[in-house]
Amino acid sequence: MTARILVVDDVPANVKLLEARLVAEYFDVLTAGDGHAALATCEKTPVDLVLLDIMMPGMDGFEVCERLKANSRTAHIPVVMITALDQPSDRVRGLKAGADDFLTKPVNDLQLMSRVKSLVRLKNVSDELRLRAQTAQTIGLQELARVDRPDEPGSVLLVDGRASSQERLTRALKPIADVAVISEPQAALFEAAESSFDLIIVNANFDDYDPLRLCSQLRSLERTRFIPILLVTEQGNDERIVRALELGVTDYITRPVDPNELVARSLTQIRRKHCNDRLRASVQQTIELAVTDDLTGLHNRRYLENHLKLLIDRATTRGRPLSICITDIDRFKRVNDTYGHDAGDDVLREFANRVRATVRGADLACRFGGEEFVVVMPDTTPEMAAIVAERLRLAVESRGFDIPQAATVLNVTASLGIATLRPDGDTAEAMLKRADMALYQAKNGGRNRVVAAAA
Repeated sequence: MTARILVVDDVPANVKLLEARLVAEYFDVLTAGDGHAALATCEKTPVDLVLLDIMMPGMDGFEVCERLKANSRTAHIPVVMITALDQPSDRVRGLKAGADDFLTKPVNDLQLMSRVKSLVRLKNVSDELRLRAQTAQTIGLQELARVDRPDEPGSVLLVDGRASSQERLTRALKPIADVAVISEPQAALFEAAESSFDLIIVNANFDDYDPLRLCSQLRSLERTRFIPILLVTEQGNDERIVRALELGVTDYITRPVDPNELVARSLTQIRRKHCNDRLRASVQQTIELAVTDDLTGLHNRRYLENHLKLLIDRATTRGRPLSICITDIDRFKRVNDTYGHDAGDDVLREFANRVRATVRGADLACRFGGEEFVVVMPDTTPEMAAIVAERLRLAVESRGFDIPQAATVLNVTASLGIATLRPDGDTAEAMLKRADMALYQAKNGGRNRVVAAAA
């Protein structure tokens, strides 16, 4: 994982220490010695995460965080406050200022790196949603692409094995949310999948059950994949906390639980969920009308041409890789000629389903036209793009395509061409042309293969 991290601290030794830790994990690190410099950096440079000291002269970290969150250009940047303050009231103040987490010096390396990676992953998803909303605005859906930040009450599922803690946590959350309480983890999994929740709180107090198993299952289900998870765990269990964040747990709080901190962390997650839900609804309900292919349900060429330019601009600005893959169904005309266009439509729909199931969450899959499809893969090197393309090729070849009208199953294959962003002013048109040439080579080379364009 790569990201640009801004370290803000007025003590040079602290800056150097954090910088060394982050560089060792292959992060790109920027530094600032005071709050004004930090705000200026975030305004002019794309930043993925801010590690912010609180005790600084002139403008303390609380004010810096408040200003970042009040600015629409920087409000989406995660902020982790790092300080020697260790009182619950300090943590609550930091969270109310908009901080995503609050770590106490001396910072545990494992927790720091796990937290950084977890928040960067969340920001990547948020960035993709924001980019797609921006695409909606570009193609003339400005009114429909607006996203508000509502403060309506949340809906929380509390999974807790003990009646005493159930009562305490429910009482603390009552002012901000409706709380459903379940003691049995598997019952909680079914309830989360069937109902609509803004936050799931998992208390790690079960005697004979690993709560991280439930967290992993929640992340694996489509219906619960985007619901924030807050883990309640004991102090000092760094291994469990690190593992939880790696599994996709959004936040954690340690026992004994301070009610104010619980409310602040829960409210942050509920608001983020509401905001992302609005953004997803905006994308799904508006862009689909204008830029979705009716037959396959994938984005169409119009959307691709607008959104690919945004992705290239972002990748170029940040110095990150970007790859695209054009895939074409082999001998598709023969399907239409032999079985009719209805059968051809069935093949196209199933092909799109396999594309959708094969690509990753951050990738963009589109129907380019006819039997051609394009997959855009942000942050993807040529080597990784080849792996994704080969996985897609195998997904098409390995299982027949059922054609109900003809009462038959067809063996279908696909040819794929890959191109990767060049650092010297590459364009969407040039990338698509190189990928198309690679596809042409795959066709001429015997079909049912992956060919990468020359770098």
